[in-house]
Amino acid sequence: MSGSPSLVLRELSAADVAGWNRFVEDCPEATFFHRAEWREVIQEAFGHPTWYWLVEDGAGRIRGVLPLVRVRSWLFGDTLASIPFGVYGGVAADGEAARALLEGHACDLAQRLGVGALEMRNLDRRHADWPSKDLYVTFRKPVVADHEANLKAVPRKQRAMIRKGIEAGLESVLTQDPDRLFRTYAASVRNLGTPVFPRRYLRLLQEVFGRACDSLVVTRQGRDVAAVMSCYLRDEVLPYYGGSLPLAREVKGNDFMYWELMRRSVDRGFRLFDFGRSKVGSGSYHFKKNWGFEPRPLHYEYFLVKDRAVPEVNPTNPRYRLFIEAWKRLPLPLANLVGARLSPYLG
Repeated sequence: MSGSPSLVLRELSAADVAGWNRFVEDCPEATFFHRAEWREVIQEAFGHPTWYWLVEDGAGRIRGVLPLVRVRSWLFGDTLASIPFGVYGGVAADGEAARALLEGHACDLAQRLGVGALEMRNLDRRHADWPSKDLYVTFRKPVVADHEANLKAVPRKQRAMIRKGIEAGLESVLTQDPDRLFRTYAASVRNLGTPVFPRRYLRLLQEVFGRACDSLVVTRQGRDVAAVMSCYLRDEVLPYYGGSLPLAREVKGNDFMYWELMRRSVDRGFRLFDFGRSKVGSGSYHFKKNWGFEPRPLHYEYFLVKDRAVPEVNPTNPRYRLFIEAWKRLPLPLANLVGARLSPYLG
């Protein structure tokens, strides 16, 4: 336990979880990835060590939180991150004093552990003197209660794709069965050359987060075409783990899927659609722009300890190109088996 005369920093305890999550709910800069349950999910699914710190004032009120996870691999390096497996992270605080206290202790911890770098997945720029990665953007946009208005806000070409999906007889269903999602998701990411997360991870997300997490599955004549797992916080919906089968391209399954998620979310009272992270210039980047969403840069900032440069563990790194092409050709059962062992270090 440490801090200033008015602020105290300490680790999250089981008794703090409800208070931590109330703070996340109330703090505008906190995100779904700041929720305390991620600690349990990451520890149980992947076994990574975690440090979940909070700062409280003299009255016992939480003033800031910071989730940290160490991801260590001989192949992909050693990083202390806030937060791996998440779009956003870093400090969520209601004042600069709490923020500075948490960030200072994170830098100290990174140095004591001797990691390559501390990674803070900030939505906004925090440290002009820290190196950053300009690889990712996010797409966030308000939606309204009127479905017709939301549909008209989608540019004409993509609106036509949604209507083609409807005409093709596509239907959607919400489910809390992560195994159904996994079948489509695993095949989709294999086809992209990416190791899939273990099935257990998706099961834990659903089990631990409960109603704050579900999957939308698109079907045609009883066959699954596409699926996406979404996360909910405040009035925001974030489609996160998703994929589609080859048939989806023919019947416009992806456009239909995201429209159905938007439509259903609006009916449930959600008013901000977070299309999530994309690499600049990627297929998903252009897909989201074609939906009328504008990219907002993400500021992933690095406090370098042993590393001399920002870690580049991502598919755009040329050193992984041959690996990606080979992975696309793996039989799906083998890709799922091996991917479950690699993906915990690719968060």
